[in-house]
Amino acid sequence: MKLRFLAWLPLLVLFVGCSAKKPPYIDMAEIQNRRKTGDPIIRVACIGDSITFGAGVENRDTNNYPAKLNAMLGPRFLVQNFGRSGATLSKVGDLPYWTTDEYRAATDFDPDVVIIQLGTNDTKPQNWRGKEPFKQDYKALCEHFRGLKSHPKVWACLPVPVYGEQWGINAPKLDEAIECIQEVTDREKIPVIDLNDALTGHPEFFPDKIHPNAKGAELMAKTVYQAIRP
Repeated sequence: MKLRFLAWLPLLVLFVGCSAKKPPYIDMAEIQNRRKTGDPIIRVACIGDSITFGAGVENRDTNNYPAKLNAMLGPRFLVQNFGRSGATLSKVGDLPYWTTDEYRAATDFDPDVVIIQLGTNDTKPQNWRGKEPFKQDYKALCEHFRGLKSHPKVWACLPVPVYGEQWGINAPKLDEAIECIQEVTDREKIPVIDLNDALTGHPEFFPDKIHPNAKGAELMAKTVYQAIRP
């Protein structure tokens, strides 16, 4: 038995070594080779709702999570905030992200990296249409950004936790939305950033129980940075 294991050991080491060469981070060389424009700046589009926009964040312009992420990534990156307050992932919600100026601007931004953080507003009673429609629209949004001419790498964020029902946003439906996101990302091989887990246990970061404050936004940025850092 020992001899048989030793015979497989070189292959195991090779497999682990090959896997370790391709972590789900930003691959600077791959982006530059793909773009062939000579532009050294890596463009990062943060897609989302009011949580991405930074509603309720003190000194929002500098403390929203995309702004914090930009500072962490450094001068070779341009991180743009395309969050729209009230936006839904659903195409038939009361404010579909698909219909917003932010969606069009993010599309025109020609991003190299796209980070999607949507689903919280979909938990409102008027917006939730069930798991299958949500999964279809989530897959379609990922496909839209993946299909841009810049061929960006897309990351999907599990939404931050809900610490109390407000404006119809509620934790039970958020759990369903998260389950849907996990199913879609598993099937489509889209890397996931678990903001829900990162901000669980921190109700002090959510003054209105829904929107993170500046400390919460900073923790979001740190979590995203750890997931995508080059």
